[in-house]
Amino acid sequence: MTMVDNAVYVDGRRTDNPKSLDETYEVMRERGGMAWIGLYRPGAEELQSVADEFSLHELAVEDARNGHQRAKLERYGDTLFTVLRPARYLDDVEKVEFGELHVFVGPDFVVTVRHAESPNLARVRHRLEGNPELLALGPQAVLYAILDEVVDQYEPVVAGLENDIDEIEDELFSAGPDVARRIYELSREVIEFQRATHPLRAMLEALERGAEKYQLDLELRRRLRDVHDHVIRVVERVDAFRVLLHSALTVHATLVAQQQNEEMQRLSESSLAQNEEMRILSESSLAQNEEVKKISSWAAILFAPTLVGTVYGMNFDHMPELAWPLGYPFAVGLMLAMGIVLYVSFKHRKWL
Repeated sequence: MTMVDNAVYVDGRRTDNPKSLDETYEVMRERGGMAWIGLYRPGAEELQSVADEFSLHELAVEDARNGHQRAKLERYGDTLFTVLRPARYLDDVEKVEFGELHVFVGPDFVVTVRHAESPNLARVRHRLEGNPELLALGPQAVLYAILDEVVDQYEPVVAGLENDIDEIEDELFSAGPDVARRIYELSREVIEFQRATHPLRAMLEALERGAEKYQLDLELRRRLRDVHDHVIRVVERVDAFRVLLHSALTVHATLVAQQQNEEMQRLSESSLAQNEEMRILSESSLAQNEEVKKISSWAAILFAPTLVGTVYGMNFDHMPELAWPLGYPFAVGLMLAMGIVLYVSFKHRKWL
């Protein structure tokens, strides 16, 4: 059902609850009262009916139909068109949910078009109906009450974001990937929050500037100034959040870079240690090779005379040493010659 609430007020008091838009128009004209029509995601036919009855500008109607508008305040003749971006903090998922509210304010009517669940305009209506003196000030009083409700709903959002940022600061030095993702998510929410709140300052200042021209009641002007003060506080805190998140992101990036540098340094030191081990092993292996060469060289040198001696040590009938006078010197010389030749050869190869 797109028509959430629909009433006609005379002197600040609810006089009738029309069942349809056409009935609302008829009652409003008969009693000379103010119509307050609340629509939730209306269809094109309903929105066009309201536009035809109250002569709403086609550009404003198109914005209300399509949605996805920035917060703004525009005047078309004697009609004010306001776009607000209400917000609420969802504790269960720690997220900020943004809505969109369009408000048409004319001399004797208020039309609200909601595109999200928030804000709770039933609460605004109930509060105003409990204060007939304020509601008797007309459609501008309804606009004030809606602005006040939207700004009041920003306070829990600010508190929720502040708590999230405090948690980020506690986890910042862990330098984990989840921290970076959470900082980015919070930054997006804060930027969206800035887009919702920053235009309100200019909007309220514009209402203040036009107060004399459009004969805005003094009491309403005071109340709007109070809303303006609240908006300034919210904007300043949200701006501070963005600065904090930017600093947190910078610190996190620095910590991650430092962690990576330390890891690279550890890897470099480990690599150097491994290289040193390999060098020591290589030197040890070379030393062992040198020893093996020396041992093998001396073994070969000693093996040559041993071989000759072994042959001459056999018990043959005709021993060269016994039958041949030069046999012994020959054998000894042969052993020496073989040893010298092997020594010179190994020395030349640098085995000795």
